Amino acid sequence: MTHPDPKSVKVHLTAGTGVEIEWKDGHLSEYTFPFLRDACPCAMCNDEREKTGRRPGDPVKPAPGELPMFKAAAKPTSADPVGKYAIKFKWNDGHELGIYSWNWLREICPCEDCQRERKAG
Repeated sequence: MTHPDPKSVKVHLTAGTGVEIEWKDGHLSEYTFPFLRDACPCAMCNDEREKTGRRPGDPVKPAPGELPMFKAAAKPTSADPVGKYAIKFKWNDGHELGIYSWNWLREICPCEDCQRERKAG
């Protein structure tokens, strides 16, 4: 699939649960907000992930010997469309550089079927 387009997009800002996308091909993707924050596609976040060997959506691991600090769960304070090709979040940690294209979101779909397909491919 080269250009996935959503049939519907539901962003659950008030409930703080995440995003549901029903794609035009009938596939349903559900993303938690922490997953989306850890999958931020901006250059800064992508560079940090590559340096630490994380995949999009994998949480940041504390450095060896580092004490875990309390950190509020990732939640957007706003979500806005970007043209007809993407969505942009402003996160509660102040980050707002990532533009989540529909292609990117479909590529990183966390459902079991898509994970299995990525491992096989």
